Order: sequence, then structure tokens, then C-alpha cells
Amino acid sequence: MLGMKVARTADPSMGIRNRAPAPRWQRWSEGEAVRLVKMACRHGYQGLACIIAVAWDTQFSPVDVRTLAARHRATNGGRLVFDRQADGRTKTGRAAIGTLSERTERLVNAYLDRLQIELHPDAILFRTRSNNAYGRETLAHDFAAVRALAFPDDKRRLMDMRRSGVVEAVAGDAGPIGLAAKLANSIGRSNTLHKTYAPVDIEAVRSTDLARLKGRRRIRAANKEGDFVSTQQLEKVSTSEPRGAK
Repeated sequence: MLGMKVARTADPSMGIRNRAPAPRWQRWSEGEAVRLVKMACRHGYQGLACIIAVAWDTQFSPVDVRTLAARHRATNGGRLVFDRQADGRTKTGRAAIGTLSERTERLVNAYLDRLQIELHPDAILFRTRSNNAYGRETLAHDFAAVRALAFPDDKRRLMDMRRSGVVEAVAGDAGPIGLAAKLANSIGRSNTLHKTYAPVDIEAVRSTDLARLKGRRRIRAANKEGDFVSTQQLEKVSTSEPRGAK
């Protein structure tokens, strides 16, 4: 290999570099998430507005939110929740429960009430402006259109809201069991231990919601001291209608 000039050293493996992309680090603040929801509503993306709000509260991945169906709706303690225990998460199959804030619950209920139809259990809840179920590309396209209106030149994605919730929860002293229940992930590297000792429990999920609120207050306090956590400052909003979005 040296003679053919294929390798540069006696050990060709020394020339191999790991070119894996760096992990994402971007995150959203609560105020920015609210602004995205409001912007989506103003421009007719009612289904997308619900997806953004639900993604922020539940910390579900985008695919888990856009595939929510009528059968996933449940009530616990008089509050709307999304129960994916039977179906599990789309990517991992792990059971998950999504809790909502009162503000998001009102938004979702108002959206579903406007449909004025009885949904089949398999009917997808949140739809495009053309009343079609969101796919991966259409969700990314519509989110990018709304993001451009609220935050021009921003490149953050909907998936970054999942990471944002973790930052808040950790800042609020959330424990590994609560985080695992909220994110539907395993503790450490042992799926078996998690399933045995930390099954999905709605109270564990809600305890992490409280930790997020606690962490959010700490982050806001840090922001007031000048140590801004958000990666994007609010800018003037353009009211022009996005082109080509459906």
C-alpha cells in the first residue's frame, strides 16, 4: 500500500479519521416556543401549532407527535394526556406518556373541537393546512416556514425542543428515573433494569414537569444576570406569507 501510495504510514489504520458529525447542541427557550406557536396560528398552521406546543410539553420526538392518533388521547385526573404505552415510541418502541400544560391542553381541545367530527381511533390528530396527515418532509417544510417568520435565518429544528426540556429538567434537579419516564429512555445502559424498577408512571412524568418549571426559573434568573441561555434573541417579526407551504 505504501508502494502504491495508497497509505501514508506503515499502519494505514492510523490515517483513518472519524468524520462523524458533531452532536446537536441547539435548544429553544419557553418564550421562543410560545412565539412559534402563536406565529403558526396567525398564518393558518393550526395543526403545526399543536405539534409544536405538544412537542415542547411532552418532550416527544417530532415523529411521535405527528403520528399521534385519536386512540392516544386519554384523561388522567381530569387532564388531557397522550398515552403511547400500548404503541410505544415510533423509533424505540418504548412506552411513553405525554403530559400537557393547561395552555397546550386548551389549544389542542380548541383545535379538535373545530373539526366537529367524531374521529376514528386510528385518525391522525394534527394535520396540514390541506387537511393531510403530516409526513416527515411536510412537517420539516412547514416548521421551517413558520420559523422563518418568527426567527429569520434561524436553523434550529423541532427536534431540539426535546433537548431543551432536558436542560430545564436537569437545571431543576430532576432525577434519572423521572427523566427516563419523561423521555421514555433507559437509565444508563440497562433497558432491563429500567423496565423492572422504573416502569412508565404518570406521576414520575409529572414530577419531571415540575423540575422543568424549577429549572426554567433558574435559567431565567441566569439570563437576568447576563448569562443568556437561549441561542437566539427575539427579532422583528415579518408578516409576509410563506410561499409554497401546505
